[in-house]
Amino acid sequence: MTRDELIRRTRQLVDEGDRLKAQPTLRGLQTWLQLSDDLLVAAWGSMDRYHLAWLMVGKPKQIIRGRPLSPDEEAAYVREVAEAKTSALRMSLDAVDRQGMPFVGEEKGMAPGQGMGSVPGDPRR
Repeated sequence: MTRDELIRRTRQLVDEGDRLKAQPTLRGLQTWLQLSDDLLVAAWGSMDRYHLAWLMVGKPKQIIRGRPLSPDEEAAYVREVAEAKTSALRMSLDAVDRQGMPFVGEEKGMAPGQGMGSVPGDPRR
């Protein structure tokens, strides 16, 4: 994936996260979470369970067991998760766009000024 493609796709997902906060639907959230997870994994690599638990993305603060969520509770849940995940997407966008950080899935080398240079004993020198 190119840097421009990652920036474009991340901006689209940020816009969709903002739309979900304004018009929350659980089905829309589920689809958006899968698309955003796929993009973040392609760009930055997968996260282990520790990091996912630390982020708490997708986990309601108040778990309601034994009954379905009311429409108001569902909307609040969608807004909360969309807010958290949109924040993560914005950080990713800032890293790749403003800071020029290299990312795992990047094609055509690293961003200008990034990298360590040659490594002693590296056969590619």
